[in-house]
Amino acid sequence: MEEIKTQKQIDEINRKLDIILEEIELQRKHRREMEDLKEDLMRVGKDFYDTAVVELEAVHDHVNTRDILHLGKYLLRNVNTINRSIEQLESLKDFLVDVSPLVRESILDFMKTLDEIDKKGYFEFAKELTNIADNIVTSFSKEEVRSLGDNIVTILNTVKNLTQPDMLHTINNALNVYKQLDIVVKKDVSLFGIMKELNTPEAKRGLAFALEFLKNLASPQNGKEIIEIDSTKNN
Repeated sequence: MEEIKTQKQIDEINRKLDIILEEIELQRKHRREMEDLKEDLMRVGKDFYDTAVVELEAVHDHVNTRDILHLGKYLLRNVNTINRSIEQLESLKDFLVDVSPLVRESILDFMKTLDEIDKKGYFEFAKELTNIADNIVTSFSKEEVRSLGDNIVTILNTVKNLTQPDMLHTINNALNVYKQLDIVVKKDVSLFGIMKELNTPEAKRGLAFALEFLKNLASPQNGKEIIEIDSTKNN
C-alpha cells in the first residue's frame, strides 16, 4: 500500500516536471525568436540608418531639423484638411468609375457621327473650301481684299437682287432664248438691208426696249418702275 502511494507521488512529480520542462522549452523558444527578431531589427535599423545618413548627406545643405519639425507641426495642424482632401479624392475616383461608361458611350457616338459625316463628304467639301480660300488669298492682293470689304454691302445687295425669283425667271428666259437662236450673219451685209431690218416690228420693239433700259440705267429710280413700251409709235 505504501509503495502504491509512493509511486503515485513520483508520477505526480514527473508530470509536474514535464510541465515545467515544457514551459522552459517554450520560454527558450520564445527567447530565441526574440533574439532573431532583435537581430533582424538591428540589421534593418542599421541599413536604414546607413541609407538615411547617405541620403541626408546629399540634402543636409538644403534641409535642417527646424524645417522638418515645422513640416511635422504643419501636417498635424492640417490633419482634418488632409483627411477631407483624401475623401474628396475617393469621391472623385468613385465618380470617375461611375461616369466612365457614359464617357465611353459618348466617345463611340461621336466617332459614329464623324464616320457618317466623312461618308457624306463633309470633310472633302471642307478640304475643297480650303483650296478655294488658298486660291483667293493667292489671287488677290491686300488692297483688293480691302476694296472688297469696303464694297461688300453693295456686292451682297447685287447678289440679293440677282437671286430674286423674278430676276432669275428673266435671266432663265433670256438664256433659253439665246440657246434657241440660230443667227447667221452674211458677209455682204448692205446698209439698205440693215435699214430694212430696222423697219421690222421686232427690231423696233427691241430698240425701244434698249432705249428705255439705257435711259433708266442713266437715271435710276428709287422705286421699282414698270415701263410699258408702245410698239405702235414706231410703226
